[in-house]
Amino acid sequence: MLVNPGKSYRGRNSAVTYSAYAHRVFKAIQVGDMRQAKSIQKLILKSTAARLLAVRQVSQLNTGKKTPGIDGEKDLTFEERFSLSEELGRHGSNWQHQGLREIPIPKKDGTKRILKVPTLGDRAWQCLAKFALEPAHAAAFHARSYGFRTGRSAHDAQKILFLNLKSDRNGKHKRVIELDIEKWCDSLSAESRQKPVHKHSSQDS
Repeated sequence: MLVNPGKSYRGRNSAVTYSAYAHRVFKAIQVGDMRQAKSIQKLILKSTAARLLAVRQVSQLNTGKKTPGIDGEKDLTFEERFSLSEELGRHGSNWQHQGLREIPIPKKDGTKRILKVPTLGDRAWQCLAKFALEPAHAAAFHARSYGFRTGRSAHDAQKILFLNLKSDRNGKHKRVIELDIEKWCDSLSAESRQKPVHKHSSQDS
């Protein structure tokens, strides 16, 4: 009998299992045990729970779930979701990405930008890799870093600013430093961007 990856009870069990793995990766990075962290990351990539969560995320939860890639696949049935999870289990360590579907999007100035859409299978594999990498990077980030982090938002940053800028906190003399690093990010080479990823990735061991 096939198990439906979309069933809520299975989703809860998978989330609990993955959370336990993620917590172990987080703690291992915090204490500097890279070998242990990478070992658990490999377990995540092979984990049925993580695979089911990845498939559910891209095929049922994400806003682009109805946008097909070059293979035309969308609106997967639960049998197809289960099959995709099994495929991730068989080929997760040597996944071969398919091409990108290019969709022209009109801009206000009359030009067009090209939106490149991967297949649902590629999106599921990317999500699975994210599950393995995310807890390691979360442990390395600054405690007061809020941008593009799971479970954090601009509201959290606003709260910290409010609490620390109050007149009864940290004395009367305070400074707010605003930096625009957009152009600085554009100047970074691909190699320099990839270094932090490789540092906390199980794929380079």
